Amino acid sequence: MKILVSVLCLLSITVLIGQKESSSQLLDDAIAFHDPDGLWSKFKGELFVTLEYPDGRKRESIITLDNSKSYFKLAMESDSATIISEVKAGKCSFMLNGITPTKSQEAKYNLKCERATKMKDYYSYLYGLPMKLKDPGTIIAPEVLSKNFKGKKYNVLKVTYTKDVGDDIWYFYFDPKTNAMEVYQFYHDESKNDGEYIILEGIESISSIKMPKVRTWYYNKNDELLGTDILMK
Repeated sequence: MKILVSVLCLLSITVLIGQKESSSQLLDDAIAFHDPDGLWSKFKGELFVTLEYPDGRKRESIITLDNSKSYFKLAMESDSATIISEVKAGKCSFMLNGITPTKSQEAKYNLKCERATKMKDYYSYLYGLPMKLKDPGTIIAPEVLSKNFKGKKYNVLKVTYTKDVGDDIWYFYFDPKTNAMEVYQFYHDESKNDGEYIILEGIESISSIKMPKVRTWYYNKNDELLGTDILMK
C-alpha cells in the first residue's frame, strides 16, 4: 500500500510539472492573441502616433511599414519643420519640407542613415511585439516567471539578446487569462534598477493585429513619467 501511495504521489507531481506552461508556449499563446492571422511578417500599412510629453508638448508622426520589403518611412514635425526619413533596401533618404535637405540642414536635424535605421528598428520592434521575440538573437529564459506588478499578477518572460543584437534585459508581462501583453520593462543594469517600464492600455486592431493603443513610459528607479504615445488607425 505504501508503495502504491508513493507511486501515485510521484505520478501526481509529474502531471503537475507537465502542466506548467513553458516560455515558448506562453510566447506562442501571446502571439496567437496579438497576431491571430500571422500577418506581422507581411504587414503593410500606416501607423498614426501622437507622443505626449509631461510638459504638455505633443509630436505627431506617421509611420509607414512594409515588412515584406523591410521598408520604413517616418514623417514627423520638428521645430515647425516636416521631416521625412525613409529606409528602403538598406538605403536612406530624407526630405525636409518637401525638398532634399542641405548638408547644414542634415546636421541641424540629425538626418543620418544610422539614426533612421535605429528609428526603423525601434518602431518595428515595439509595434511588432510580442511577434518580434521570435527574431534571431533573442534569448528567452525557459522558465515562465510569476510576478506582481502594480497589484496584478502576471506571467512573465525574461528576455536577453546576443551581443550583436543588444545588451539590455527585458521582462514581458502577460495577462494570465487572455495572454495579452500589458507591460514590458527593461534594464541596462538590473542591479542598479535603471531603465524603464512601459504600461500598455487599450487595443488598436490594425489588419487584425492587436497593437497597444496607449503606451506610457516611466523610469524604473523613481516612477517618473517620461511620456505617452497614442496609436490611431
